[in-house]
Amino acid sequence: MNKKIGIGLCSLLAITAITTGCGKEAKLDDNKTAVSLKGVKITATDYYNELKKSNISKLVDMIDHQLFDEKYPSNDEEDKAVKEQIDQMKESYGDNEEMFLSAIQQYFGVTSEEELEEMLRLEYKRNEAVQDFVEDNLSKEEIQEYYDANIIGDIKARHILITPEVDSDATEEEQEKAEKKAKRQAEKIIKKLNDGEDFAKLAKEYSDDEATKDDGGDLGYFNTEDMDENFMEAVKKLDNDKYTKEPVKTQYGYHIILKVDQKDKPKLKEVRDTIKETLANNKLDNDTTLHYQTLIDIREENNIQWNDDELEKQYEELMDQLLNAATNNTTN
Repeated sequence: MNKKIGIGLCSLLAITAITTGCGKEAKLDDNKTAVSLKGVKITATDYYNELKKSNISKLVDMIDHQLFDEKYPSNDEEDKAVKEQIDQMKESYGDNEEMFLSAIQQYFGVTSEEELEEMLRLEYKRNEAVQDFVEDNLSKEEIQEYYDANIIGDIKARHILITPEVDSDATEEEQEKAEKKAKRQAEKIIKKLNDGEDFAKLAKEYSDDEATKDDGGDLGYFNTEDMDENFMEAVKKLDNDKYTKEPVKTQYGYHIILKVDQKDKPKLKEVRDTIKETLANNKLDNDTTLHYQTLIDIREENNIQWNDDELEKQYEELMDQLLNAATNNTTN
């Protein structure tokens, strides 16, 4: 996790040996002719100078391969993710291989499925690296604060669900009418509970949750990530053997919830990794520039050295473009 790989530009360029000249401009060892015609010659240096004007993204890929290929070796999970992405792209074009190849060249700048796979594998490794970096740079205070506010022991509960009876093509007025009817039904059931009727029996009779009604609405043990937010907020406030006095609305309808039991809160060390993953995901979801900024930080932390001022300028401009595009995608 903490292994650092120092990188110099010279180790990345796939062009013979490179030396550093005055004014920080990387040059080839000699000025040999790469190609000539009718007395005109194009040197290898000429060719290199043209390449670096338009291929900075390829150089960045080479840098990141050096950084991530060994640290994040390909595995079954990566294989599956890449295959699913390619299959999904292909599905959009049916059996038309020509259209598929044309599309990936237009959108990704690759000319074959093999190149596409290589690109997707690198992006997968970048995502792994970004996730790890963000997690490793979380503060103890952030982790503790999340633990105190969000981590709870598993809860066991029963529920009765009343789902509004409405067709998918119903008008807004019809939907509102169905919602009110479902809520009134839930309120009637709460009144029956207030009068002392058994929760499990009422669940069997009235609940629209086919998966739990025959078991008296038993949901077993669950935690925050398993349930609708409104459902969790309601059940957390209940004492054991108490039920909600008002219907709880979720995307599924109206619930009456009976809290049966709650386990002790797990120790911080037992859930630290889960908290770190959640916090990192939240940060990345809420800041679209963080992915690219993190990759920039990783490269700097690995002591990247630019031996050519023009390449460094091209790199900085590309990074600015990516950050600006990410910002614009958020605001649009």
